[in-house]
Order: sequence, then structure tokens, then C-alpha cells
Amino acid sequence: MFGLTALELARIQFGFTVSFHIIFPAITIGLASYLAVLEGLWLWKKDTVYRDLYHFWSKIFAVNFAMGVVSGLVMAYQFGTNWSYFSGFAGSITGPLLAYEVLTAFFLEAGFLGVMLFGWNKVGPGLHFFSTIMVAIGTLISATWILASNSWMQTPQGFEIVNNVVVPVNWFEVIFNPSFPYRLVHMTVAAFLATALFVGASGAWHLLRGRKDAHVRTMFSMAMWMVLIVTPLQIVIGDLHGLNTLEHQPAKVAAMEGHWRSEPGAGVPLILFGWPDMEAEETRYRIEIPRLGSLILTHSLDGQYRGLSEFAREDRPNSTVVFWSFRIMVGLGMLMLLIGLWSVWLRWRRTLYERTWFLRFATWMGPSGLIAILAGWYTTEIGRQPWVVYGVMRTKDAVSNHSALALSTTLIVFMVMYFAVFGTGVSYMLKLVAKGPGHSEDDNAPHEPGQSQRPARPLSAAPDDVDPARG
Repeated sequence: MFGLTALELARIQFGFTVSFHIIFPAITIGLASYLAVLEGLWLWKKDTVYRDLYHFWSKIFAVNFAMGVVSGLVMAYQFGTNWSYFSGFAGSITGPLLAYEVLTAFFLEAGFLGVMLFGWNKVGPGLHFFSTIMVAIGTLISATWILASNSWMQTPQGFEIVNNVVVPVNWFEVIFNPSFPYRLVHMTVAAFLATALFVGASGAWHLLRGRKDAHVRTMFSMAMWMVLIVTPLQIVIGDLHGLNTLEHQPAKVAAMEGHWRSEPGAGVPLILFGWPDMEAEETRYRIEIPRLGSLILTHSLDGQYRGLSEFAREDRPNSTVVFWSFRIMVGLGMLMLLIGLWSVWLRWRRTLYERTWFLRFATWMGPSGLIAILAGWYTTEIGRQPWVVYGVMRTKDAVSNHSALALSTTLIVFMVMYFAVFGTGVSYMLKLVAKGPGHSEDDNAPHEPGQSQRPARPLSAAPDDVDPARG
């Protein structure tokens, strides 16, 4: 298809499926913790606004959780179908790590999810709150195991190669490999930030349409506080992650910065914009700030780090793609910082809920957290190339022996099915958001014990009536 090789098609197929999947766990992680906070505030203050917000967002959580599970199953099968040589080579490490995720996180989530979604009127408030907390912890444990596996592929440690197969010799080093702590914290905070922007966009959307009741104001205010607090924290974490990447994957950093060669004593400039040319080994049309690249990455005005031309051509990631995906992530991060600072200024002016331009900006920023996660994921994964296990196994040696025709066919099927299934799911979730919180006619509003008789299946936590016109 389009003159692409089987390897390229296999990479595109996995990239396509992971792009869909990563969105749902990110929102699941953030919403699960948000629901725990809402229920805790409800138990503490006895303010029905928090209770109503809990029921509203729990429906969206249920739909999102179901789509995350389904999209994740497909990726697990791809390791065996499209990347069988990788599974045979490194499965002794990646297999157990993914199994631990199922045995700990998934079972924990599944065990308490039913109580969380359907037990409001069937168990005591303490047990229900405990169930919500357990689901939130389960999402964090799930992220821990997934990031441990992927981080090992980025910075492999604690193994030996015996008969051309990876054999773990130190599980502590395998799990707590050099990039794992940075990548785990960076991804988790990104999920919280993406969820805050999603919740904030929902509140801003309703405020623009004249709904200024306590429910909308509360969730919008909470979201803006979260953005204000978390965004600077994420910038600091990102800086630490970048320094760790420079130490262990210098070619990736050179590609991210569009940096080809160093001039002794001159310092490395920060290239704001440009077009890295892989053939000419230069970044064309560049707009740069002298020495700022050295200051950021070496904390010195004249510090040096290796340029991309110092690596063999076959070991270089695609700087054109990584350069721009990294800038999309950072650019959106700067906009998140802007909206956080703008929100605190408007609070001081007591106009947080009235300024139309700010509310429009908050609405448009709704998907920015998820876009930034995708851009960061592309930076990480494409920047690791040409290695599937960095410095140990090349991607071309990991792909299964399939024809380009077979991979083209399955890729087209995946694209059609994903857009149909998950497009419908996302549309349904957005209709739930458009309905808004605090509707007394809602199916999930609290009833007297014994009156709520929903069938016990995950999507039944969402109501049947999602006509946004009623909101």
C-alpha cells in the first residue's frame, strides 16, 4: 500500500491502534482520581453538588473505561501477530510485566468497579468510597506496569542474552530501569492534566450557553485549579525527563532539538522552529535563540551535547518527525500554563465565569492534553528508532514475516472498525458531557435503597437519554 514496506505498515498499524488506546487510559486515570476527590468532598461537606458531579462523571468514566479495555485487547494480540520475533526475543520480560498488570491492576479495578458504579444505594458510604479509591489506585497500578514494560524497552537493564533470547537476572533492575521513574511520573501527571482540561472544557462549554449553576461553576473551578497547579509541575518533570533521556538516549534528544553538530565554545542554540533535513544533515529555515539549548539541557551557557551527525546513519531516528512532535507537545504545554495563569488572574478579578474569550479558550483547550500526550508518545517511540529494545534489538528484526498485502489489508480493516466503533463511543461520551450535571431526572441520581435496579454491565452506568437539547 502506497509503496510502504511490511515493516513500515506494521509500525503504522501499531501506531494507529496505540493512538486510539492511549487516549482512554489517560482519561480513565484522571477521572478515577477525580471521582475519588468528589466523593471524599461529598462525605466531608455533605454538599449535594459534589454528589451530583460524582454521578455525572461516573457515567462518562464507565463509557471511557469500556473503550479502553476493548482497544487494549487488540494491542496485546498484535505483539504475537505482527511482532512475533520481538515476543520470542524479549517475551520473558515484557510478558510477565503485562501479566502482573492484569493480576494486580485489572483484577483490582474489575473487583471494585461494580460496587463503584452500581453500589451507591446498595452498600454503605464508607465501602463505596473505599471502592472508588481502589479503582483509582488500580488505574495507577496499571500505568505503573505498562510504563515499566515500555521503559525497559527504552533503557533496558537487569538481563542477559542467552541463546539469542533475553533472560531476566534482576527483576528490580528490570522494573526500576533508569527511565522508569521519570516516564511514570510524566505520564501520570499528563493524564491528570488532560482530564482537568477535559473537565474544564465541559464546564466552559456550559457556561458559554448560560448555565452558571453551582454544578457547572464547581467543576470548572476545580479544573482550573488543577491546571494551574499541575502544569508548572509537569514542566519541571519534563525537564528532568529530558536530562535523563540525554544521558541514556542522546540520539533521541539530538533529533528532538534538530541539533546536528556542536561548535566548541559556542554553546548550543535552542531551535524554536525549522525543518530538519535528514539527507543534508542540517535544520533548514531555523529560528533560534543562541546558547539556550545548552542552558536547558546542560544547565550551562557553553555546555555541549552530541549532534545527530555524530551517530551512524542507521542509528538515527527521524528528526523531521520527532522535532515537530516534540514542539507540539511543548507548545501545548505553554498554552496550558497560560490558561492556568489567566484563570488565577480572573479569580482575583472575580470574573472567572463571565469572560467569554477565556471560556472559549478553555473550551478549545479541551482536547489539548490528549493531543500533547499523543505528541509526547510519538516523540518517545519514534525517537527510539531504529531500536525496538534500545541498543539491543532493531525494529526490523522484530517484525513478523508477513507480506505488505496482508498488513495493508488488516490496517484498512483496523481503520474502518476503529473509526466506526470508537468514533461512536466518543460521540456518545460527548453527548453525555453535553447533557451536563445536576439533572434531577437523571437515571443515576441517588434513590432510596432498593429503588435503583440497573443491570450489572459497565455501559449500563450511562443513561439511555442523552439528548443534549434537554440540557
